Amino acid sequence: MIPLLPTTTTLITAAMAAREAGVTPEAVRKWVQLCHLPPAARQGRANLFRSEDVSAAERATRRPLELRPRA
Repeated sequence: MIPLLPTTTTLITAAMAAREAGVTPEAVRKWVQLCHLPPAARQGRANLFRSEDVSAAERATRRPLELRPRA
């Protein structure tokens, strides 16, 4: 039997998640409210998230190119 390697999950705050996804912290809170981003844990009153979940939420809520405002 092959032993399983221990996995460590780095948890990040909403502000760090927003920076990572290139959105505002308000957008991250909206993702939580709309169930696109489940909190992995809590530290006091703050939600903590897995980076993988943040990336998935960003992809799920991304607007198609044709709907994005032109720069």
